[in-house]
Amino acid sequence: MDGATLLSNAGALLPPPLPPVRRARAVSAGSLAPPSKSSFRTWRGRTGLAPVRKFTWRCGAAGGGGGGITEIDESQFSETVLKSDRPVLVEFIANWCGPCRLISPAMEWLAQEYKERLIVVKIDHDANPKLIEEYKVYGLPTLILFKNGKEVLESRREGAITKVKLKEYLDSLLDSISVA
Repeated sequence: MDGATLLSNAGALLPPPLPPVRRARAVSAGSLAPPSKSSFRTWRGRTGLAPVRKFTWRCGAAGGGGGGITEIDESQFSETVLKSDRPVLVEFIANWCGPCRLISPAMEWLAQEYKERLIVVKIDHDANPKLIEEYKVYGLPTLILFKNGKEVLESRREGAITKVKLKEYLDSLLDSISVA
């Protein structure tokens, strides 16, 4: 008996077979057609593996996390953002967006740090297509600062941002709108 075979009361237990290896072969310049489906073999995984759980990010009041960020939708946008007496920083996000998840802790920190001076809200990109179209959100995450119901000029910022740069960005915007 070799070392790879185990014995039990029910009989021999063998390790699962490895998936087949596909070898590359030389291809002439004239035959660059993709391989047929039958040339691929699929490896069926072992049974008994735990299923992959889908992970959903939640924040602030909407997720019950105690942070200062509120998640809103199209129906709440006018009341929460456009009619606010304080500046509102809107973050457009999506659950599948890696950079959105990356800056989430910095945004939570920002909401707590600036809670006396501004309101921070998140809007889900996929669930609010009218807002995405109206404000022409092309990249995620997108940050837009609103004051007196209007977008502050040059406040739009797309992509991931460090905590330090986020603070600089917001300080410069808040200083410029308080002077104007």
